[in-house]
Amino acid sequence: MRTPHGDVQTPVFMPVGTQGTVKALGPDDLRSLEYEIILGNTFHLYLRPGHDLIRDFGGLHNFISWDRPMLTDSGGFQVFSLAQLRKITEEGVRFQSPIDGSYHKFTPEYAVQVQEAIGADIIMTFDECTPYPATREYVKKSMELTTRWAARCREAKTDNGQALFGIVQGGMEKDLREFSAKQIIDIGFDGYAVGGLSVGESKILMWEIADHTLPLLPVGSPHYLMGVGTPEDLLRGIRIGVDMFDCVMPTRNARNGNCFTSQGRVVIKNAQYRRDEAPLDPECECYTCKNFSRAYLRHLYSAGEILASRLLTIHNLAYFQRLIHGARKAIESGSFLEYYSALSQGRGLSLSP
Repeated sequence: MRTPHGDVQTPVFMPVGTQGTVKALGPDDLRSLEYEIILGNTFHLYLRPGHDLIRDFGGLHNFISWDRPMLTDSGGFQVFSLAQLRKITEEGVRFQSPIDGSYHKFTPEYAVQVQEAIGADIIMTFDECTPYPATREYVKKSMELTTRWAARCREAKTDNGQALFGIVQGGMEKDLREFSAKQIIDIGFDGYAVGGLSVGESKILMWEIADHTLPLLPVGSPHYLMGVGTPEDLLRGIRIGVDMFDCVMPTRNARNGNCFTSQGRVVIKNAQYRRDEAPLDPECECYTCKNFSRAYLRHLYSAGEILASRLLTIHNLAYFQRLIHGARKAIESGSFLEYYSALSQGRGLSLSP
């Protein structure tokens, strides 16, 4: 993908920088890990510090000193998660701030306006993330509303160099997913996302819907599976044609002391690591694994030291990047199915979280 702030190789995993920062890390850490693109959250940045302030600083890239590509979501998922604090109408969504209780209103047009002020390279249409479970009648109405909102977003967008992605909804109903995909494609966007998955349904059902939906998207356009991101999910998604992923899993797990390694999951607080002189992952070349023992990392975590979050986050993001880079190289050499098979059988880089 070519963007105003550089090219992005796909498939790609985007670390989540909700508040304009990937938690515990600075931009230099992300660059050293070779991340080409990060995600910012429109909802949170709108509430604090405010999109007007960000615009006055020359956009989010300047504000956070990140000179590489960036994507912002539309805020639809965050509004969805408020549940009792919002009201959805044809015009848009009225919601109450979880920060100070103040009332706000997002329309499709305003969501685009806010994202244009933030200045990300890729912005998303405003959608209703359909809850699960939901009746077929609700899912249908929600999907149709998302389609109408998508058309309004497309109309509201100015010609400013930003790419606008449409979002396919339709809950767990395959025929509604088909209808949504057709309508969103007919409107015409720079890329296409599959939303409304990983919202409480089983993994089996999630992949049944993803497997059905991804082939409906146009060949040659970026395909983005929103909010899905275990190591297993990344490889399975790549296998069916997903180009882009985002998830808080590697960073959140790191702050909770859960680490992804080639030997499986390491819960660093466990007593078995108290005197462990080995690196977190002997197969990893990240800063954390090259310099610190499991025993020291356990000490930092047990003591509540901030450094624990930084070092464990560096490692988890290095793990995800290594997984993605391996998949990319396998695709280039025509050996992705072998790569996928080796990992799914537990050889080499473990898929166990």
